[in-house]
Amino acid sequence: MITAEMILLLVIIAAVIIVLAVFFTFVPVMLWISALAAGVKVSIFTLVGMRLRRVIPSRVINPLIKASKAGINVTTNQLESHYLAGGNVDRVVNALIAAQRANIALTFERCAAIDLAGRDVLEAVQMSVNPKVIETPFIAGVAMDGIEVKAKARITVRANIERLVGGAGEDTVIARVGEGIVSTIGSSDDHKKVLENPDLISQTVLSKGLDAGTAFEILSIDIADVDIGKNIGAELQTEQAEADKKIAQAKAEERRAMAVANEQEMKARVQEMRAKVVEAEAEVPLAMAEALRDGNIGVMDYMNIRNIEADTDMRGSIGKMSSDDKNGPGNNLRNS
Repeated sequence: MITAEMILLLVIIAAVIIVLAVFFTFVPVMLWISALAAGVKVSIFTLVGMRLRRVIPSRVINPLIKASKAGINVTTNQLESHYLAGGNVDRVVNALIAAQRANIALTFERCAAIDLAGRDVLEAVQMSVNPKVIETPFIAGVAMDGIEVKAKARITVRANIERLVGGAGEDTVIARVGEGIVSTIGSSDDHKKVLENPDLISQTVLSKGLDAGTAFEILSIDIADVDIGKNIGAELQTEQAEADKKIAQAKAEERRAMAVANEQEMKARVQEMRAKVVEAEAEVPLAMAEALRDGNIGVMDYMNIRNIEADTDMRGSIGKMSSDDKNGPGNNLRNS
């Protein structure tokens, strides 16, 4: 039979189990034991404080253990503050370990700043040890003789830890190298010189200090491939000649239109003058009639004028007939 004492004992045991479960859930005892076993002194209250500050203890303690085993002096507060700032604590510690192994002077503050800047600090440290090769696309330039030359370059760069914060990235390096290639090809008198000595491009570009203000240090620029493109000079001359032709045609058409308009204007003036002549001839009979009425001329004078006109018409007819006889029938047929 279950007594009240047994029920009370069961309730106490259940309460103890619940309290222990909550305790072990809230307090990472196993993580604390792991830290002690690794020789890292972390109090249990520090772990509880991390829980209260909404910090996952394993994200801080495990990198701390790793750093301690590697001989890197970092504190819990440094790692926790970096975690609260949104950084990747594990990556920062790995970068510090890699830098120490490679004898690269890198402090925790510098490493944390690089990580918070959005750059992969571990990759930067690895690139400092093992330089990276950046390959550019084909970059086209036009030599002074008008021939297009295309060049592809391989840029060997090494990360500059001091300029990772605020330094330009790979795109800027590629753009600067491309600008240097274009200017070098453009300053060449003959495209054959570029084909014969492609190292002139790399030497000229490398001497310009294109890595200034970037997060990298350019070690070498090697021309991987050189190719011939279009004859840009000939195409430009052809296009210019075609444009000049169209301009000349337009001007000729303008002159032709002006000539046609002038011709039509002259024809209109001729017709106008003919009309004036006809108008003037029409006034002659009126003037003669008025002269007869006024007695300025006599009837005999008028008859003499008519005889002269008839004589003139007859002579004109005779002259025309003699001209037709000189041309002959054959000439008349050809003329017809």
